[in-house]
Amino acid sequence: MAAVTIAREDPRQADVAGLVRNLDRYMAALYPTESNHLLDIETLAGEDVVFLVARLDGAVAGRAALLRHGAGFGEIKRLWVESDRRGSGIARRLLAELEALARDLGLDLLCLETGTRQPKALALFEALAFQRCGPFGNYPADDPLSIFMEKQLTGSSRNDRPGDRNSAIVS
Repeated sequence: MAAVTIAREDPRQADVAGLVRNLDRYMAALYPTESNHLLDIETLAGEDVVFLVARLDGAVAGRAALLRHGAGFGEIKRLWVESDRRGSGIARRLLAELEALARDLGLDLLCLETGTRQPKALALFEALAFQRCGPFGNYPADDPLSIFMEKQLTGSSRNDRPGDRNSAIVS
């Protein structure tokens, strides 16, 4: 079996940036521009983002990012596994690593926005205990193609929602 490693890396590396472009093309084919809330490569390299790369025997197989918000929550962005590597558990491993990082950062909630035309992604998030919620941050509340999800990371219940917080969200 091939060895999978997951580590923080710079998204500006040529092989990683190519994977980011693959997702851009995929999302552009699925959704209109106004329904694509993608972080660009320079934002992914920013200090408020933890960018992870999964490599299979050294080759990039997938990646994901955690965008830290000042309001005590993190947002999963740019989860992607190359099509020939899907079904191998890489997405689950990336999400588990992001969740562990979020806990280490003291975040108590993970949020994400995904689309209605990605049933496999939705099934994965639901299998990992993400629950549907309302829009948060600066996402448009009226986009019928967006689905918002969250996962509580602490045992305490929260009365405030990310959408109620005064935080700047970069999409």
